[in-house]
Amino acid sequence: MWGILIALLSGALMSIQGVFNTEMTKQTSLWLSSAFVQLTALLVCIAAWLFTDRTAIGTLAEVEPKYMLLSGVIGAFITITVVKAMGSLGPARAAMLIVVAQLVVAWLIELFGMFGVEKQAFEWRKLLGMAVSIAGIIIFKW
Repeated sequence: MWGILIALLSGALMSIQGVFNTEMTKQTSLWLSSAFVQLTALLVCIAAWLFTDRTAIGTLAEVEPKYMLLSGVIGAFITITVVKAMGSLGPARAAMLIVVAQLVVAWLIELFGMFGVEKQAFEWRKLLGMAVSIAGIIIFKW
């Protein structure tokens, strides 16, 4: 139950952040607003780390495989693409496409056991769920 609530909160915060980022970009620029978003996120994470965790910074050098360290780079591109999508499609349409893309990619990662995730068996009902999600976008667009 707790995981469901956190996931719902995450989705809500992502939509709100996307709108905030898009509006900030309209008043500044894509790169300035994206840099500000990443910088403020860094500051919050450093503060949280200082007060709660204090895992040695050197443990980052032990992360394997090394490509996992690209998640911050991916985060920057997430910020930029969400801003562009919301600016051109509007928050609702962009969020639907983003969520469906997340769902499809996450399912494929599980299906093929990519990036160290435990491989899951193919299930027709999951494919049907994907099709229903895509149909939902088509219906919403009408």
